[in-house]
Amino acid sequence: MAVETPALPVIDLRSDTVTRPTPAMLAAMWAAPVGDDVYEEDPTVRRLEEAAAARFGLEAGLFCPSGTMTNQIAIKAHTEPLSEVICEQTAHVYLWEVGGIAFHSGASVALLPGNRGRLTAAQVEGAIRAENVHYPTTRLVCLENTHNRGGGSCYALEDLQTISEVAKKHGLARHLDGARIFNALVATGQRSEDYGQYFDSISVCLSKGLGAPVGSVLLGSKAFIQKCKRIRKVMGGGWRQAGYLAAAGLYALENHVDRLADDHRRATQLATTLRQQPYVAEVLNPETNLVIFRLHDVQPAAGFLATLEAQGIRASSFGPQWIRFVTHLDVDDAMVARIEAVLAGMGE
Repeated sequence: MAVETPALPVIDLRSDTVTRPTPAMLAAMWAAPVGDDVYEEDPTVRRLEEAAAARFGLEAGLFCPSGTMTNQIAIKAHTEPLSEVICEQTAHVYLWEVGGIAFHSGASVALLPGNRGRLTAAQVEGAIRAENVHYPTTRLVCLENTHNRGGGSCYALEDLQTISEVAKKHGLARHLDGARIFNALVATGQRSEDYGQYFDSISVCLSKGLGAPVGSVLLGSKAFIQKCKRIRKVMGGGWRQAGYLAAAGLYALENHVDRLADDHRRATQLATTLRQQPYVAEVLNPETNLVIFRLHDVQPAAGFLATLEAQGIRASSFGPQWIRFVTHLDVDDAMVARIEAVLAGMGE
């Protein structure tokens, strides 16, 4: 009787959102004290909000289901209809949040071309509208760090400072989409506590590299967060016994930040292997955990992804002939070696 060889586990490189809670995280969730958060009676949610705010030098936090919600709440709180938001042309808040700026806030968007998603202070200042009845009123600057479409690119702290100074000079609010902000901090050695002076609000995602199952925290002043709580409620974002989820976020903050360096190392290793393959035309230098590369036209992207899938490896299309790999908590060194072997075999 033939013995079947067990199938190798699927390696999912589509996103760091696919991570699952570790056994220790699940234990923390199971043990969490909870209450009704709409009544502000969930102690674990309070702990998470306070811990996240303290990390970034801000006063208060608001736990929400997603980074899209925290971004859109912040934009609505900072703007009003007939105003305008400045952001990079491939920013998540514009490109991948279902037109939420228009839908929720009735605001216009000034899109600027960045260097792998990063803007300069001069670009921001040049986009600020003069007072004119024909124009929307510039109200907000949104930055993204790391920048997804930029391949996990990071801002230098001095660039955040100069952009912040321009915004403050012109009376503009400053919001940071920090979906992968801890990746940026680990990669650059920057201090999270310094960020509060450069932004009026920060969205911090817990369900990407940090490995929590769900949730983001919006950070800002106490008055700002109180305003945002009302907006969260009208969007249907009020929690009940959310402490079970908040406990996962707390565990992630306390245990999964430093290990992001392993994800970055593995991304660099995959990028090196990709550059050696004859079917790869270009690889963006991975500053963090995102590897974005372009295939030569002779290697159709759909066929490339199908071949990977047949080998138990999942990845994402990122535009015509562009592919994205994302390393994360559920991708280990043995898996990277397996991916490298498959990539090398495809080039033979």
